[in-house]
Amino acid sequence: MSTIAIFGANGTIGSRILDEALQRGHQVTAVVRDPAKITTTHPNLTVTTGDVLDPASVAAVAKDQDVLISAVGGGDGPGHLATIKPAAESLVAGLRPLGDAAPRLITVGGAGSLRTPDGKQVWDAEGLPEFLLQIMHAHGDALDFYRSVSDVRWTNLSPAASIEPGERTGSYRTATDDLVTAADGSSRISTEDYAVAVLDEVEQPRHLGERFTVGY
Repeated sequence: MSTIAIFGANGTIGSRILDEALQRGHQVTAVVRDPAKITTTHPNLTVTTGDVLDPASVAAVAKDQDVLISAVGGGDGPGHLATIKPAAESLVAGLRPLGDAAPRLITVGGAGSLRTPDGKQVWDAEGLPEFLLQIMHAHGDALDFYRSVSDVRWTNLSPAASIEPGERTGSYRTATDDLVTAADGSSRISTEDYAVAVLDEVEQPRHLGERFTVGY
């Protein structure tokens, strides 16, 4: 079993990753600004405070962990622009000084930069609201940054075009830079099955130094 620290463990996606990790028997540290927001109790769960935008805090959290997961978001569009790439830079800056002792880094990405069947990218679709474009490009900028990093073991996981709470089926399909779509053209994944994919990657690393995506 692994030791796993999760930034943003109280969010919609982070809480599912937390639950999935605990169900699989891992030792988990939930890293949040307000520990009172974590209502889950479990013998394998530790709750601590931390700031993903502070490299020193990242380094302190990461020490002695096998895997560091970031599921932080930014709320609205401007919030994502102010959070997602700066968080990526802070995470890498916090892990670099740990050298070979640094844990693997797995981060929640976005779907905007994925290629669609027509050869464009999700964010090229007509009529997308500005706030959604800001969220998509915030994740795209973070991914561009990660792709410039070779001295930290990172993985970025993009969801399907639609991700929301639902059923845990334990099944999903993967791709690297192409949007995963069903036969009817839809692209979706539940937060529960997204969390399954995250923990599968924790337990059997297949995407070191790259982005991959999941969908039904």
